[in-house]
Amino acid sequence: MIKITPSELNMIAQYIHEISGIYLDQSKSYLFETRLGSIAEGLGCKSYLEFHAKAKKDLTKNIERQIIDAISTNETLFFRDKGPFELLQHKLLPELIDARTPSTPTLKTTLKIWSAASSTGQELYSIAIILKELLKDASRYNLKLLGTDISDNAVSQASYGKYNKFEIERGLDQRYLQRYFTLFGDSWKIKDEIRAMVNFRKLNLMLPFTALGKFDIIFCRNVAIYFTLEDRKKLFNKIADSLADDGFLVIGSTESLSGVCPRFVPKRHLRAIFYQKTN
Repeated sequence: MIKITPSELNMIAQYIHEISGIYLDQSKSYLFETRLGSIAEGLGCKSYLEFHAKAKKDLTKNIERQIIDAISTNETLFFRDKGPFELLQHKLLPELIDARTPSTPTLKTTLKIWSAASSTGQELYSIAIILKELLKDASRYNLKLLGTDISDNAVSQASYGKYNKFEIERGLDQRYLQRYFTLFGDSWKIKDEIRAMVNFRKLNLMLPFTALGKFDIIFCRNVAIYFTLEDRKKLFNKIADSLADDGFLVIGSTESLSGVCPRFVPKRHLRAIFYQKTN
């Protein structure tokens, strides 16, 4: 495996930050070698200096995509941490449905939910399952569920909706497995009724995303922890612009917006914390 020098590490770290917003310091040198080494060797590179040069010159952006896929942490599972999904089911969705239900019975209730770092899709599919369970007749609602991620591979798997036995067993209740998945060889595939509720696309959160419109609920969990404080401030200010005035923001259980974005105020429901915009 190609060894990385301190100067090469700084150079590659800066490049990764530029293309993804992910900040990796000197202590993460093992990540560069274990995750990027095989890509560099596959390109015939003898050093990370040469690897960096090839990536910068690659007009197809194929090397850039490989680097992002390798370095981004796609650690996720169905109903991760449980608390946010109990919050969604018992507080956020009921309140929004009451607020959004039109007085005219023939009109549909519109709900827009965004999983901003959806990885391989488990979070957004968990949200879709909660909606399916709660609403019963989803045809009476205009549901727009969007999942975005910077990794092409993650978006591809999420869109296909197929998961192996290990991925399924991490967090998914057996009743949901039987109800919303079908056996597909030695894996499980999400049923079309759930797959049709969601949409996935590639998005770099460091770039503008106002074109996505406004959302009623935004999940942005466990991604900003890889950003610098300055990038976190920029991100959550953009998220505030994309959230409805009475909407809800859910972040990771170990994260906080204190000192990051004063436009949000934390609120608590049972064991879960959520955020709303200040008046």
